[in-house]
Amino acid sequence: MKINQISKYLLMAGLAFSLTACDKDYLETQPTNAVSEQDVFTSLPNAWAALNGIHRQLYSQQGDMDQAGQMGLMIHFDALGDDVVMTSTGNGWYNGTYRWTMHRSDVASTVRFTYLFYYKLIANANMIIANIDKITGDEKEKNDIKAQALTYRAWCHFMLVQLYGQRYQAGAANTQLGVPVMTINTTEGQARATVAEVYAQVTKDLDEAVSLFGTVTATHPKSHFNISSTKGIYARVALTMGDWTKAATLAKDARAKYTLMSQTQYLQGFNSISNPEWIWGSNPLSTQTTYFHSFFAFMSANFNSTNVRTNPKAINSKLYETIASTDVRKQLWDPTGKNTAFPIPPSGNRAAYMNRKFLSESSSSSLGDVAFMRAAEMYLIEAEALAHAGKDADAAKVLYDLVVSRDPSYKQSTATGTALLNEILTQRRVELWGEGFRFFDLKRLNQALDRTGTNHQQALALVMTIPAGDPQWQYLFPRAELNVNPKVVQNP
Repeated sequence: MKINQISKYLLMAGLAFSLTACDKDYLETQPTNAVSEQDVFTSLPNAWAALNGIHRQLYSQQGDMDQAGQMGLMIHFDALGDDVVMTSTGNGWYNGTYRWTMHRSDVASTVRFTYLFYYKLIANANMIIANIDKITGDEKEKNDIKAQALTYRAWCHFMLVQLYGQRYQAGAANTQLGVPVMTINTTEGQARATVAEVYAQVTKDLDEAVSLFGTVTATHPKSHFNISSTKGIYARVALTMGDWTKAATLAKDARAKYTLMSQTQYLQGFNSISNPEWIWGSNPLSTQTTYFHSFFAFMSANFNSTNVRTNPKAINSKLYETIASTDVRKQLWDPTGKNTAFPIPPSGNRAAYMNRKFLSESSSSSLGDVAFMRAAEMYLIEAEALAHAGKDADAAKVLYDLVVSRDPSYKQSTATGTALLNEILTQRRVELWGEGFRFFDLKRLNQALDRTGTNHQQALALVMTIPAGDPQWQYLFPRAELNVNPKVVQNP
């Protein structure tokens, strides 16, 4: 496969994307002064600082209020789906996405931000990968840094190809256009690689990362990649590629060191990285407060932002009705919109099916950790992959192990084939509600968007259905990239 190089537009953005230094302990992601590329790779502490700079971009504001790194994009990915319901126009944020117009405009700020965000991370990961072996220092420590950078590069390419490319089709040649593959930073613009070529680079990087992590014994905060979270990323990739055996094996490995949260913990607000089943997540410190661009400023039940006050996020009413009354997850949403036990900010509105899954630190503080990967997701990947592979009994057992922790009355499923797969996918929708997965799941499963017959209001959503395979499932490339890189062909 041809190794592509980063375009002038992306390189300039990447170099401008400051590498955040750290305090005495390089595993603390405290914001300090930026360090130059020339200085970064003179020592291992500075290399850690560069890596920590990437970590911090996952939750720091980088533009408009909806552009707070990965945690801001997660809301976009669910707003495009059918399970998160907007109950009003609020103060305008995410409405364009909800209506399927934002990602189809090549001049939309969100389209530009999404593209730049992942390629900026790739650019900085490339700098680390290209230079880390030149530093004098402990070999295992260098392997650790390089493995994390490789994981970032793989994850970002994976995210980009899912957004801007057509879906991967297992067993097909996948010669449809994906995104540029960037492994070296250069000012020369590059063409879009095929979807197959993008996934080949993703799996190559993840294989190398897993191998390097095998030499590492250090334990890091969950904000950092380790062999578990890297295998979790790989499990997502394998599931999308239809490699059922690999997906099931990697997901099982990824969750091996983590325990599922208790029912009490399930109702505590999904805001603490100390939760035993979180594998990877953000961990902003109080000095890094995220104010009104926080995930919790849009998705929580209690933070006193205009968006939360006027537009409490709700669950799809049809999906809610699938949840058993004995399931703790049923308590995360109020179907009546009148339950005063559900917290709201001062002068906040209530709405039918509103959530209390996500809670900020308080009504006056939007601070909170955001989960990017949980053990529960790995159970669901394993169960789905086993079901696709025809291993119904094994799939049902894995699903039972997860769901019984949420619903003590749950009985192991006796369903088989399509019925079992649908049960797994429904549990996935309930479990991962609001965590940024729904757009990707609909696209990889080649399912249509269907908001009809639910509490989605057509006056708000405008778009109620999108056929599977429609060109609208692809983001448009930002015009700013097309203007400087004529090699990139725009999507239909």
